[in-house]
Amino acid sequence: MLPLLVCDDSTMARKQLIRALPPEWPVTITQASQGEEAMAAIRQGLGEVVLLDLTMPVMDGYQVLAKVREEGLACRILVVSGDIQDEAQRRVAELGALGFIQKPAPAEELRATLKRLGLFQPPASGETAPAHEERLFKVGFRDALREVSNVAMGRAAALLAAELGVFVQLPIPQVNLFEVSELHMALEDARRGEHLSAVCQGFIGEAIAGEALLLFHDSEVADIAQLLGWQPKDAGETSEMLLDLASILIGACLAGIAEQIDIRFSQGHPQLLGQHAAIGELIQLNRERWKKTLAVEISYGLEGHAVHFDLLLLFTEDSLPRLTGKIQYLME
Repeated sequence: MLPLLVCDDSTMARKQLIRALPPEWPVTITQASQGEEAMAAIRQGLGEVVLLDLTMPVMDGYQVLAKVREEGLACRILVVSGDIQDEAQRRVAELGALGFIQKPAPAEELRATLKRLGLFQPPASGETAPAHEERLFKVGFRDALREVSNVAMGRAAALLAAELGVFVQLPIPQVNLFEVSELHMALEDARRGEHLSAVCQGFIGEAIAGEALLLFHDSEVADIAQLLGWQPKDAGETSEMLLDLASILIGACLAGIAEQIDIRFSQGHPQLLGQHAAIGELIQLNRERWKKTLAVEISYGLEGHAVHFDLLLLFTEDSLPRLTGKIQYLME
């Protein structure tokens, strides 16, 4: 039996990937939730083949690849990630990864890739291989929504990277259920004293509704304009630039979520909520729009530039039953 290691910080992602494996592939499966666990397993001989995520806490996938090379460990690594930037794929190949598959990995594509790389050989006619043992996975709602958001943010990052010509650094999305007062406090604590511009865009689809809020730090707007090749002559052109960029990020992220949970979102026109205002002022201006909310927070960074975008997806309280049902389908 071939020792196979599946490394991903999301329980749902590991579940999806293990279910997508060729059922007749004779492997013993070990799981790791972050890079240090993966390295320990590889050193113990539990990962002759590794299916590796990139965006993880403690030690990410890039660091695992570098460490494996540094220690000269004998393992073959296939990256399975939601970060589909061309630069991400180039970097993992340079670090020794044999291949790259976009999340969530379709069973047929995974099978074909494993076969092409010589990691899996279908049994000859008449031969049988032991089926994988059925494993019980307990996937929580937040973990599942975080993984859905992770895949969606990777698609948005790829568009942003192509638009700006930079490498986008991706975080682990944060998922929290907030009372309106808690959301206000969390935002104020995270960005105390900073002045921001914010773009808001409403969305609705099949009893799921909410608003996407994209925050730009005022100190970074000039850098954003330079990357886009814009030279705004006045506040109106600056607003147009921010609205265009918000449309790319918000639209791509919502499309990525919609595709995974099999719905279609209708999006309103993006609106500039305020410019050069403290976050507390923006919240005060719009507090009637935000009640109890399920918040997904994604903070993009641009490598080599002091530029960050904070994207908040705020789902209304009334959306939770339908959203839970859609996510539950993915968890089963």
